[in-house]
Amino acid sequence: MAIQSPSSSSSFSHGFTYQVFLSFRAIYKVMLRYIDSLNHLTYHVSFLSVVALQEHLLIVCELLKANLYEFHKFNRESGGEVYFTMPRLQSITIQCLEALQYLHNLGLIHCDLKPENILVKSYSRCEVKVIDLGSSCFETDHLCSYVQSRSYCAPEVILGLSYDKKIDIWSLGCILAELCTGNVLFQNDSPATLLARVIGIIGPIGQSMLAKGRDTYKYFTKNHMLYERNQESNRLEYLIPKKTSLRHRLPMGDQGFIDFVDHLLEVNPKKRPSASEALKHPWLSYPYEPISS
Repeated sequence: MAIQSPSSSSSFSHGFTYQVFLSFRAIYKVMLRYIDSLNHLTYHVSFLSVVALQEHLLIVCELLKANLYEFHKFNRESGGEVYFTMPRLQSITIQCLEALQYLHNLGLIHCDLKPENILVKSYSRCEVKVIDLGSSCFETDHLCSYVQSRSYCAPEVILGLSYDKKIDIWSLGCILAELCTGNVLFQNDSPATLLARVIGIIGPIGQSMLAKGRDTYKYFTKNHMLYERNQESNRLEYLIPKKTSLRHRLPMGDQGFIDFVDHLLEVNPKKRPSASEALKHPWLSYPYEPISS
């Protein structure tokens, strides 16, 4: 990560450049002061140092291994023993939820949780860390309407509703399903087709959510029929969600795991669990065989 200050040869006034330089130095001092306090966080990437290099502020982080997307792809293509077993998925879930719990207690929303933003610290011990807070925001901020990578995007974000930390919980549910099967749960051809898959797999979106959504009209008619505009003909095409279930989509998962993922993928964010509530789910205390290191 790097923060750049304006060059002295730029067209900015000297006064403005001097103010930015002071701000740059202030950021550097603050980061040096708090870097040690950040490093006690078990499931977030550790910061080792802050280096001021000419016009750049460099944040040096611990060296981690592959992200879960890359590692899962390698694991499948190599033809070796399946890595993401139920015990390991349980361990990864607990680590991610504890990382989210810490952020959420600070009033922060990660806003871009996906397999690429969860890195492996130890393969043998199944230790992971959550990274990349570049899209994160405080719940008290003016919330941006464009957050989350689409396949991991919560329904309330797509519909243009107000959102909170529960969008991270939705993303985690999508990630766990993907790690279990090797396939993205909600393909992201378009927002409308993604909503069709959510409705087909998880269930209908409540009328109260549709009524309050700022962008509902882009995907639903007044009669709540899901549609998409054909880009070539400019005609509206109705989308009929294909009815299926998580049990059908997660054949390798046991019932406890499926119940847990279903718990996280509650369409109504008011009924969706917080990180703290999710950590109390029975599946997370199921006594699987210990992970061999």
